[in-house]
Amino acid sequence: MDYVSALVPPVVMAIFFIGLVVTIVKSQGGPNKAKEDEAVDAAIARAESVKQTAHPENA
Repeated sequence: MDYVSALVPPVVMAIFFIGLVVTIVKSQGGPNKAKEDEAVDAAIARAESVKQTAHPENA
């Protein structure tokens, strides 16, 4: 029975990891893709504007 107690944690972790990967793959694209793209574009625009205002002599 020691082998069962030794195998349970890795099997549980593997099942959790597979579920995580499946969830990530399913959440890509579809109706959420436009919202995610907008959020990333807004974050990049904010970072660029902060960078330009911090060093205006390099513009």
